[in-house]
Amino acid sequence: MAAGLGKRLRPLTLTRPKVLLKAGNKSIIEHNLEQLEGLIKEVIIVVGYKRDMVEEAVKNLDTNLNIKFLVQQEQKGTADALKICETMLDEMFLVMNGDDFYAKEDIKSLLALKSPGILVKEVEQPQNFGIVNTEKGLVREIEEKPSEPKSNLANTGCYVLPKEVFSFEISESSRKELEIVEYINKLCKKEDVSVAEVKEYWFPIVYPWSLLKANEYFVNNIEDSVIKGEIEKNVTIKGNIILEEGAVIKSGTYIEGNAIIGKNSAIGPNALLRKRGGVSIGDNCKIGFSCEIINTIVMDNSKIPHLSYVGDSIIGSNCNFGAGSIVANLRHDRQNIKVEINGKLVDTGLRKFGAIVADNCKLGIKTVIYPGRVLWPNTTTLPGEIISKNKYQ
Repeated sequence: MAAGLGKRLRPLTLTRPKVLLKAGNKSIIEHNLEQLEGLIKEVIIVVGYKRDMVEEAVKNLDTNLNIKFLVQQEQKGTADALKICETMLDEMFLVMNGDDFYAKEDIKSLLALKSPGILVKEVEQPQNFGIVNTEKGLVREIEEKPSEPKSNLANTGCYVLPKEVFSFEISESSRKELEIVEYINKLCKKEDVSVAEVKEYWFPIVYPWSLLKANEYFVNNIEDSVIKGEIEKNVTIKGNIILEEGAVIKSGTYIEGNAIIGKNSAIGPNALLRKRGGVSIGDNCKIGFSCEIINTIVMDNSKIPHLSYVGDSIIGSNCNFGAGSIVANLRHDRQNIKVEINGKLVDTGLRKFGAIVADNCKLGIKTVIYPGRVLWPNTTTLPGEIISKNKYQ
């Protein structure tokens, strides 16, 4: 991507549909591009599915980066996405997954290696990750979710690679895709590949509830309040908040802990945003009279107007909650919440987790949603409906 690591280094970002999901009121791609400011001058973003959404979002960013897009016509895997960039790359380049949150200082430490390298992080359950096996500080191989891991260093999907990788012949993985990992495993047999360890943070967005962990980190690390909107009288704020332009916090509202409230959003009157994790409210949202929101992400243009409770949940864009709607977030037996995905129950690892409400859902008054349930895009509910299973419109 550049003449060399000592000069410009252009990163390749491999995007996926999750790239526009938000934590801390910033999409993944917006966040990562901000981290590259001052480190990188040119960026290639590989797009395919939902390319128009990605391109539109990036077009509106205030950035000094020179950003270009390439289209992956068929979703053949990460190595295939990398391959289509070959003619635009110089001898060394940075590669980043499009659905992980990275920190500037960690990227900087990877670039400081001035050689092929992988950003890694120690994890508690290595069998759930691609694992980087090392010997004397050098990478020997990457194993995908090994049943008997040889190390606890997870592959974060952030690499510095030489153009030499394109000379390797690779075959499809068990997922019927061409994987960057295969390029790297072949590279390790020919030359030294080093590691840089995550010191700040890395949040891979594997499942929807992964967003809550990232959101908690970003919200809780707000060091000073930034008030661009309006705060009416008799509002109690016990923490630091970011209140964007055009937003208003109405009288009687109580905010416990840090929170982010997007542009032109309205909170209250008499609403409660509670501490545990973090609360992020997107742009053009409404959290109305006597609503309680705790450890939840509400994305742009969604409304929870009155007398509702939402805990430990992810609420998509353009949703509307009828009055008195309740999202439960705790089992009576206090066991971990499990979510049905592709017909199988997946343990979230969370004792408290509410609902995943996708874009454009409309809830009738007094809808009740059981813990760990999913409402797919464009779903509607009847007044008083109880959602005990995932609902597909």
